[in-house]
Order: sequence, then structure tokens, then C-alpha cells
Amino acid sequence: MADVKYYMENAHIIRDGLTKAGFTVYGATNSPYAWVQTPNGMKSWDFFDLLLEKAHVVTTPGSGFGPHGEGYLRLTAFGTKENTIEAVNRIANLNLFK
Repeated sequence: MADVKYYMENAHIIRDGLTKAGFTVYGATNSPYAWVQTPNGMKSWDFFDLLLEKAHVVTTPGSGFGPHGEGYLRLTAFGTKENTIEAVNRIANLNLFK
């Protein structure tokens, strides 16, 4: 049970941090996954590439989940708290909404 609580705390860190940075985030309330809408209509693979190159954060492009996943990325909370905070900070510091 402690593992579930730990990863759900990570999910809340993702959801809260990226929402504060201006992203639209779905999920991460009752599951360890967050779905993040790509900014400015960007394709999911393009946003994946941007985050990999600029923030050094690996995500999962939503298009891999079918046509309704396009325009989103899926982030997982199955990491350490420290790495989760670091990844959220790196994404937020890209200032994509300013």
C-alpha cells in the first residue's frame, strides 16, 4: 500500500506542477498516469521530440494510443520523487506559454 501512495504523490506532483506551468492535464488523480495536452496544437511526436531535446525528459506520445491520443503526451509517476520533481521543473522551465 505504501508504494501506491508514493506513486500517487508523484502523480499529483506532475499534475499540479504542469497545471501551474500552463498545461492542460488530465488524469493523475486516481491513476499514476497524467495526460498532458500539447501546446499550440503541436503533434504528440513533435512535443515528445521537443521535451527530449530541450528538457531531456522522456514521455510517451499520445498518438501511440490511437487517433484520440494525438495532441497529448502521457507521463508516468513510476519514478522517484526526486526525478519526478526534476522532470516537472525542466518542462515548466521551458516557458512554452509565455
